[in-house]
Amino acid sequence: MNCRRHGSKPTIALWMLIALADLAILIAATGVTTMLLILAGLIALAGGVVAARASLGRPAAGKPVARRRA
Repeated sequence: MNCRRHGSKPTIALWMLIALADLAILIAATGVTTMLLILAGLIALAGGVVAARASLGRPAAGKPVARRRA
């Protein structure tokens, strides 16, 4: 029996080509302006998520942190 590896680079390249073809079909069906508006909204949403994670992840700089010495 022939044993093939899974997840090889040609397989990933094929799926990327399929994804690009799907994107081209979606743009052709909805229109370029609509796709650009959707893309701008997704970029704004991703930027908001990144900003929220950055601001919530760090403690405030003005707060003193009490540490005990060993």
